[in-house]
Amino acid sequence: MQIIILIGIPASGKSSFYKELFFNSHIRISMDLLNTRNKEGKLLQYCFETQSKMVIDNTNVSKESRKKYIELAQRNKYEIVGYYFESNIQDCLERNKNRKDSINEIGIKSKYKELEKPLLEEGFNKIYTVKIIDNKFEISTHEV
Repeated sequence: MQIIILIGIPASGKSSFYKELFFNSHIRISMDLLNTRNKEGKLLQYCFETQSKMVIDNTNVSKESRKKYIELAQRNKYEIVGYYFESNIQDCLERNKNRKDSINEIGIKSKYKELEKPLLEEGFNKIYTVKIIDNKFEISTHEV
């Protein structure tokens, strides 16, 4: 089984990436949808119990914020894949203006300051880098 952890600041393209690549194969776990950690925990537990593939679609910008997902996935013998969204803050601020539920600029900038590049040592089996170039996702297939 597989857990995918999306890593990037708000408006870096994570949810669009999920919809384009994993909508038909993985359950989306997102605080934007669930609103509470309690609901998130219940959905995570359900996914592990049913051995479902899942995508964690939160910012996951810090090593600490990724840790609980990685530990749960390791305990449940899941493959752990990270997708790191390498983004330019200006591009994200611009994309944010076109979002239905835009985030305030301070929120984006503070997440940018907290952003820690993921490392295999955290427990990932693979890490890919994602960039948006000409409105298309470009994924580097080499590990970070």
